[in-house]
Amino acid sequence: MTPNPDVPEVLWRPAPEQVADTRIEAFRDWLRANRDTDLAGYAELWRYSVEHIPEFWAAVAEFFGVRWYDQPHTVLSGAMPAAKWFEGGTLNYAEHALRPGVAGASKDDDEPAVIFHREDGFTEQLTYGDLRAQVAAARAGLVALGVGKGDRVVALAPNCPQTLIAFLATASLGAIWSCCSPDFGIRAIAERFTQIEPKVLIAVNGYVYGGRSFDIRDTVRQLQARIPSLSATVLVNYVGEGTIEGTIGWRAWLAEHCGGALAYEPVDFAHPLWVLYSSGTTGLPKGIVQGHGGIVVEHLKTLGLQQGLGPGDRFFWFTTTGWMMWNLLVSGLTVGATIVAYDGSPGYPDLNVLWHLAEQHRISYFGTSAPFVQSCLKARLKPAERYDLSALRVLGSTGSPLAVEGFRWIAREIGESVQICSVSGGTDLCAALVGAAPDVAVWLGELSCPMLGAAVAAFDEQGEPVVEEVGELVITEPMPSMPVFFWADPDGSRLREAYFERYPGVWRHGDWIRFTRRGSAVIYGRSDSTLNRGGVRMGTAEFYRVVEAFDQVADSLVVDTSAVGNEDGRLLCFLVLTPGVTLAEIEPDLRKELRNALSPRHVPDRFVVVAEIPRTLSGKKCEVPVKRILSGVAPESAVSRDALANPAALTPFVEFAVE
Repeated sequence: MTPNPDVPEVLWRPAPEQVADTRIEAFRDWLRANRDTDLAGYAELWRYSVEHIPEFWAAVAEFFGVRWYDQPHTVLSGAMPAAKWFEGGTLNYAEHALRPGVAGASKDDDEPAVIFHREDGFTEQLTYGDLRAQVAAARAGLVALGVGKGDRVVALAPNCPQTLIAFLATASLGAIWSCCSPDFGIRAIAERFTQIEPKVLIAVNGYVYGGRSFDIRDTVRQLQARIPSLSATVLVNYVGEGTIEGTIGWRAWLAEHCGGALAYEPVDFAHPLWVLYSSGTTGLPKGIVQGHGGIVVEHLKTLGLQQGLGPGDRFFWFTTTGWMMWNLLVSGLTVGATIVAYDGSPGYPDLNVLWHLAEQHRISYFGTSAPFVQSCLKARLKPAERYDLSALRVLGSTGSPLAVEGFRWIAREIGESVQICSVSGGTDLCAALVGAAPDVAVWLGELSCPMLGAAVAAFDEQGEPVVEEVGELVITEPMPSMPVFFWADPDGSRLREAYFERYPGVWRHGDWIRFTRRGSAVIYGRSDSTLNRGGVRMGTAEFYRVVEAFDQVADSLVVDTSAVGNEDGRLLCFLVLTPGVTLAEIEPDLRKELRNALSPRHVPDRFVVVAEIPRTLSGKKCEVPVKRILSGVAPESAVSRDALANPAALTPFVEFAVE
């Protein structure tokens, strides 16, 4: 048979016997037996999930054994943005993470719950019994500090067991959690935490990264001074033994309350679980509030059905606590998986460190970011040759679009039997919208399928759905993990402006996407940073795929100033070159390849070499803030430097704008 040139190469396809052994197949069997609903494959199940929304989510809750204190009387009422889920139902997230029985997980006292590694070699393992005991002690400690339902507990802490314990203790009380990574600057932390007026701060005294130790006790002291609502600070001696006068030591605090009872406060389905934050690049970060119930059912669906995780799995995702992937990682406990947490640089002492971790702990689901895959590719790593990765069955990638070359590298250097799960979603829902499933093939360069329960589509400029055309990614029906509200947004106006202003009643997500007739998808970057040249729009991801395929290019950022209304705007490409490479050596080849691969319109007017690309605290390229600066917006109005991981990287762009 002659291959169809319009259909990409299939990199992975599950065998029938593999599908038969998946949780998603068991769910279809359950629907057949309990709902008289016969759905042959993923496409039929997805259609059912978005055309029979209350029935689907009720089935998810029952199939996974969601623990209700009060049964809900209605699954769904109203429409976006005022949809209400599982009204009348009460439950608690922490119970689903810790108590046996949910999702068929035994969670016996001696079963491993958490495996922790720190960059400097420190390790720790907690069984489910250990975890329950320490959460109970922390819960009793919070009660002694006056924390109760609705109070806020915040943490300045990395991806380590203490953070997880504090979060689960907070959730068990019906208190509200929020967290920042310890590498955030003081203003960025304060802008987030002061909004929600926390009662207790959990903080580490320092952290390690890239072979160095960082003492952050002064940051903690400044936070204490800036947050007048604080009544207590619990300090974890995470690096060394440096303390702060007037704080409570973590170890002594747990020891004092050892033996406390582990209980779970029943809360409404929509009761706030945590506050996540928008990037804050152009203003005060928005406090995005998600509810206990919405996160429970969404993460059970994602982890159990889409990712196929369950008891016996070792689930790893490289993340900091400032990224929503930490929230998804800890939810691995809800399906009875063992979560593997790593704190430190993924490139220290070299890029092999995480692959060694995968071998050491026989990780079955390895999650990372597209830039990490690209770095491994450029370093010509061959992990499967060096390490035993035979336990690895899935490799997840998110954060930015995974390039075609990244797909090929994974298949070649990790293994053709490993499923590549490129996923895209967002902090806004703490969920993926398009991704993968155990019973769907992986096509080169594509996200395999829309996620169950996600009524996603691509809208053209007239607001009509299109297939095989690039358009705005939208959600046309409500999802349970959508924000219950934004903090300090009593009339909901900021939430409506963020998602529903362009298409009333339809969630505009802000990505540019193309859905194929097969149901797969390609993400082209943020829709507000597309390249509009002569009326031809192209996503920045397409541009980066070409430029960053060159070994001589370490990183890049492309900006089209005409996209903000200037018809005579320029297309500018900023490059971070590898050591020893000059622009003169590579520019002719870059221009030729961009002309051939994209179009003559998409060859930049100018290439500019910079030392680094400015990125947000969660690692996203700052395309829109840079575009605004280059289009004449004052830097202080275009971006908050405290929202950047590397604020100094912005200086060359500001200087370039005034040339």
